Amino acid sequence: MNEKLLEGLSQQFSSLISHLPKGTELPGQDQLKSLLQNALAKLDLVTRDEFDAQAAVLLRTREKVEALEVRMTALEASLKTEDL
Repeated sequence: MNEKLLEGLSQQFSSLISHLPKGTELPGQDQLKSLLQNALAKLDLVTRDEFDAQAAVLLRTREKVEALEVRMTALEASLKTEDL
């Protein structure tokens, strides 16, 4: 199933539910929920915790690369001054 289609269905479903009094059940709500869960299970998704963990790893890696770039630039500059 197309991700945009699922996202649209999910938004429409959420919009419908948010306007109902608390505790109100829609006819077919369990079936729709099951359908959406099955469709989402087929997608290659990660949890928020997994995403946050990978984002933290990426941030640390980016910081290390930037620090190495600064060191490399300083080393290149020192080599140029030694050559003169």
